[in-house]
Amino acid sequence: MSEEQKGNFGDDLKDSAKEFKESWNETTRSGENKKVLAGILAILLGGFGIHKFILGYTKEGIILLAGTMILGVITCGIFSGAIWIITLVEGIIYLTKSDEEFYQTYQVGRRPWF
Repeated sequence: MSEEQKGNFGDDLKDSAKEFKESWNETTRSGENKKVLAGILAILLGGFGIHKFILGYTKEGIILLAGTMILGVITCGIFSGAIWIITLVEGIIYLTKSDEEFYQTYQVGRRPWF
C-alpha cells in the first residue's frame, strides 16, 4: 500500500468514525427513543425501576428497586404488587404523551414521578 493510499484510508476511517459518533449522539439524545424505551420498560419491568434509570432518575430507580425487593418480601408481595400497578400506569402515561410533552416534562423539566 502506498503512502497516498494509507492517507486516504485514514481519512476515510476518521470520516466513518465521525458519522457514527454523530448518528449515535442523535439516537441517544432523541426524546422519542427514551419515551418508547422508558414506557415499555415501565410496563414490563417497572418494579425494578429500570425506566427511571434510563431517564436519569437514579434515586427514584433505587426507591422502586428497594421497595420491590425488600418491602415486597416483608409484606409478602403486597407492596410489590402495588408498585407494579403504579409503574404500569406510569408506562401507559409515558407512551400516551406526545413526544414534545414527554421531552419537556421528564427530560427537560426533570419530573420524576407521574
